Amino acid sequence: MRCVIARFPFDLTRSGVLESMKGIKPEHASGESVIIGRRTYPVKQVGQVITRQDRRDFSAGEVLRAMTRLGFTCRDLAPALAPKQVLNPVQQASAMLGAPVDA
Repeated sequence: MRCVIARFPFDLTRSGVLESMKGIKPEHASGESVIIGRRTYPVKQVGQVITRQDRRDFSAGEVLRAMTRLGFTCRDLAPALAPKQVLNPVQQASAMLGAPVDA
């Protein structure tokens, strides 16, 4: 599959990515990540290995799109937190006094 990462064209294949990532120890993935084989790699690490470019030269989105098109499982940033419960004035006063808050 032909894709453009950091304004450079690359011909990537699923087997080629698997071969490139073989033997590479995954760094800690706290943000966007790609599951290759049984390992979870940060997107920027994968992009650096398969393109041989500096991580600052490409965006995570470019690599995520390419890996998704190749059939790899990609994960975005951590899910958004649930919205905080808004209390009416009576509930807020009760909470300040230590009473349980009814939702």
